[in-house]
Amino acid sequence: MNQFKIAVVVGSLRKDSFNRQLAQALVRLAPADFVCEFIDIGNLPLYNQDADAQPSDAVLAFKAKIQAANGLLFVTPEYNRSIPGVLKNALDQGSRPYGQNVWAGLPAGVLGISIGAIGTALAQQHLRNVLTFLDVPTLQQPEIFLQHKEGFFDADGNIGPASKDFLQNWVNRYADWVRKHQK
Repeated sequence: MNQFKIAVVVGSLRKDSFNRQLAQALVRLAPADFVCEFIDIGNLPLYNQDADAQPSDAVLAFKAKIQAANGLLFVTPEYNRSIPGVLKNALDQGSRPYGQNVWAGLPAGVLGISIGAIGTALAQQHLRNVLTFLDVPTLQQPEIFLQHKEGFFDADGNIGPASKDFLQNWVNRYADWVRKHQK
């Protein structure tokens, strides 16, 4: 059986982040042939072109994990109507120096959750814009804009019954997307 390595990138550093909880719950819905690894982006230095010739060990390890993946799963909050700076920094670190973009060609899924009524719609759109430039084929439909409410997660951290089928459908579409884009 082939296994698909999925790099899970959460755009929040907060330990109790709703987006981290969402990512953990989504991983539990993934097919058996998907192996998901959470990629730490909090230890990356701020991108500085002066460091391109000698990237830090943290940057090298980060880029190696992305290169080893068959797909990407981005789960991000929305900060000030856009993506968090820590996520943008990770995207920049992985795409530089010019010509060494580790993101290129990896199929991706994008979603997020917030307490606001429009979920993370604007952050997701900004992220999709960046991913397009980075040559990351991104699942476009179905779009998922989730509002966190009581009962969204059950006591064990799984997706609650009201949203489980909806999100299982998204995960199934994402898995098909990843399989379709394998080289």
